[in-house]
Amino acid sequence: MKPNIQTKIFVAKGKAPAEAHVMIHANPDLSSARQVQDIFASLDHLSSESLQGYVPVFMRFFLSDSFNLTPLLRSCPQTRSCAVSVIEQPPLDGSKIGLWVWFMKDVQVMPHGRIWTVRDGRYTHLFSASWTDDSGVTTSKAQMSHLFNRYADALRSLGASLSDNCMRTWLFVQNIDVNYAGVVRARNEVFQRHALTRDTHFIASTGIQGRTANYNKVVSFDAYAVLGMDRQQVRYLSAPDHLGSTADYGVAFERGTSVCYDDRQRVFISGTASIDPEGNILHLGDVRLQTLRAIDNVRALLADAQCDLSHVAQLIVYLRDLADYHVVSELCHEHFPDTPMILLLAPVCRPGWLVEMECIAVK
Repeated sequence: MKPNIQTKIFVAKGKAPAEAHVMIHANPDLSSARQVQDIFASLDHLSSESLQGYVPVFMRFFLSDSFNLTPLLRSCPQTRSCAVSVIEQPPLDGSKIGLWVWFMKDVQVMPHGRIWTVRDGRYTHLFSASWTDDSGVTTSKAQMSHLFNRYADALRSLGASLSDNCMRTWLFVQNIDVNYAGVVRARNEVFQRHALTRDTHFIASTGIQGRTANYNKVVSFDAYAVLGMDRQQVRYLSAPDHLGSTADYGVAFERGTSVCYDDRQRVFISGTASIDPEGNILHLGDVRLQTLRAIDNVRALLADAQCDLSHVAQLIVYLRDLADYHVVSELCHEHFPDTPMILLLAPVCRPGWLVEMECIAVK
């Protein structure tokens, strides 16, 4: 591996095509162009050496400056081989670019409009990345509503639906302290129309600050759906002794979703923070205790899926204040010593939350 790159890999193997999750970190001492160059060189090295036979099915680039760095990424052919998300969420290690890659082995990856399809046996995975609204509306509520409606239409064209097939969404919001309320209202309204309620189910999700290179786009959107599932293969997770239902305080997402495939279980844990069963923020102003509580909440949700922290394949941690980086980094590496992870500057939807984390586990 190139010395200017830090890479951590999680590989899950089974009867069905294996998968891997990788976090790649650039050297912060190098120029922007060199960091991008080294990231892609590392990606090529992985595909030809340690992950031979695997192909990327989803990538997310985390950038310190989306306006100036996005053109460098778009010129690279690797960004045209699968769903690629590009979001301004500065890596807190000081680099200009970080990369999460989801690999699968022996699969076919094909574009279908704005959705990339990945076929492996009886399942078809549907990845969507960096969707923004082109209708000309300007509010977060209107943009989010348009995006969800477009996504539902795109799923329908593939024989899927928002309620039956979408397992995970990521909602990136500019100036989240101002614009998140509009996103929540839009999602609530769209979900009601699609029979996604507290009596049926919601979708695992993260709503977090982030923006694209086009600063007129207040909201952007990534999603994962899957075809070929029976409903009994999907469970919605809870840990009522640790954190309550999101519907209790007016938002519509699942704390976590467990999906059982033929030979493995994949668990999507939504953005999780320092919260108690009544929805209160715990440990106001204390980032150390907030981090420990968030980890404890993640552990409790994983336990509902018969998993633990050792099954976590990738971890993304969001901080409101870059001054908290070293404290949170130390705690995360202590509890997830072998997990590919990245820590980002990205305020959470409530100002009192100093840290939030999400993960994917594979068992």
